[in-house]
Amino acid sequence: MLDGRPGRCQGARSAVVAGASTSYSPRDRMGSPPEIAVVIPSYRATRHVLSVLARIGPECRSVYVVDDACPDGTGALVERECKDPRVVVLRHDVNQGVGGATLTGYRAALAAGATILVKLDADGQMDPAAIAHLVAPILAGEADYTKGNRFFHPEGLEAMPLVRKLGNACVSFLNKVSSGYWDVFDPTNGFTALHAAVARHLPLDKIARRWFFESDLLFRLGTLRAVVLDVPMRAIYGDERSNIVASRAIPDFALGHARNTLKRIGYCYFLRNFNFASLELVLGLVCVAAGTAFGVLSWIDGSQRNVPVTSGTVMLAALPILLGVQLLLGFLNHDLESTPRQVLHRRLGLLSS
Repeated sequence: MLDGRPGRCQGARSAVVAGASTSYSPRDRMGSPPEIAVVIPSYRATRHVLSVLARIGPECRSVYVVDDACPDGTGALVERECKDPRVVVLRHDVNQGVGGATLTGYRAALAAGATILVKLDADGQMDPAAIAHLVAPILAGEADYTKGNRFFHPEGLEAMPLVRKLGNACVSFLNKVSSGYWDVFDPTNGFTALHAAVARHLPLDKIARRWFFESDLLFRLGTLRAVVLDVPMRAIYGDERSNIVASRAIPDFALGHARNTLKRIGYCYFLRNFNFASLELVLGLVCVAAGTAFGVLSWIDGSQRNVPVTSGTVMLAALPILLGVQLLLGFLNHDLESTPRQVLHRRLGLLSS
C-alpha cells in the first residue's frame, strides 16, 4: 500500500510525456504510443541508483523509485540529486521486501494509466537501454510477460559465481514444475515487463513480498494462462552486494515451490478442468503407491518368517509400479505440451472493448 508520502524530482510530468512522445516510435496494437512505466525497488542502493536512472531512455513515460525503508536513504538521495521529471519517489515506513516494493510501484503505475510495467533493479546489474528490447514482444502482441535470461549468452557468465549458477539451475527446474512454464529459465531474474491488462487480473495482495516474488508471480501468471517469454540479456556484475540470506531463502523457496506445485495441479487439472491427464495423474499415483506398499509389506512378511520372496510376488509389486510410472510420464508429457501459447492481454482487450 502507498503510505501517502510520494516525492518528485524537479520538473513536471506533463513536460516529459510531451517530449517522450516525439522521440519514441513503437506503438501498441491499438496505434497509440505505449505508456511504459519503470518500477525500481530500492534498498541500500545509493551507489548505483542514480546511474541506473540516468540511463533510462525516453521510451519510458514514468519512473517509480520505491524506497523500501532503506536505512541509507535511497529515496532522499534520488529526490536531492535526480533532475529527471519523470521520476517519482515512493516510500515504505516498514521494509516489505523486493516484492512488496515492486507491487507498490505496480499499483502506482496502474493508477496512472500505464500500459506496460517494467521492473528494473537498482543495483546496476541490468542495462536500462535494453528496456525497448524487453517490451518489444508485448508490444507486438506475442507475450503478456517478458523477463530477462542471463544464461542465453554463456560467455557472459564468467563473472557469475559457480554457486549462483548451480543454485539458479536448481531453482529454474523447481520453477518449471511449480509454474508450468517449462520453456522459461532464470526465473529469479528481476528484469521483467508485464502488460497492465494482465496485471489488473492478478491477485496482487496474495503475491509473495520478498525474494520469492518473481517465482510466485510466474505461478500466478500460469493460473491465468498468460504467455511468458524469455528475452536474452547480458549479466553485469560489479561491486554490488546481494541482500539475500541463503539460510532463510532456501527454505522459503523450497516450501513456496512445493505449495505452488500442489496449487497449480489442483487449479489446472481438477478445479478449472478435468481431462485424461487428470486421470493419468490419479491412476499413476495410485498404482505406484499400491505396488510400493505391496512390495514393502511382502518383504517385511518374508523377513519375519525367514522365507524368501518369490519371483511372482516381485512381479505383482513391480507391474503396478511400472504401469503407474507410464501413466505419470503421460501426465508429464501433457503438462509439457500445455504451456500457454495464446496471448491473454489481446483477449482481455476484446472483452473490455
